[in-house]
Amino acid sequence: MLTYFHNNRCSKSREGLTLVEQSGKPFQIRNYLTEPLTAAELTQLLQQLGITARQLLRTKEDAYQSMNLANPELSDIELISAMLQEPKLIERPILSNGQQAVIGRPSERLLELL
Repeated sequence: MLTYFHNNRCSKSREGLTLVEQSGKPFQIRNYLTEPLTAAELTQLLQQLGITARQLLRTKEDAYQSMNLANPELSDIELISAMLQEPKLIERPILSNGQQAVIGRPSERLLELL
């Protein structure tokens, strides 16, 4: 089963959702702002994406600056903790099939799992 990590306030996330819906494949939507991820879920998602926690951060969010997340000495654990505290920091949208995941930027990247 596919899982689409979605923020309905984001135009790119809504655009990606349309692609997933048009694929006809069964999927579930996880609005990670109202259904926050656990540390284990976020860690697993990072493994599926094959990236570091820093690479998943949205650097233009206010929380990025206010939490001093540009500090290169912060560990992945500290960055994951920040994303759990402020889910808006998580790049979106993300599509996962349970084994692999892709960030839908651009939206066409979602086709890799569809």
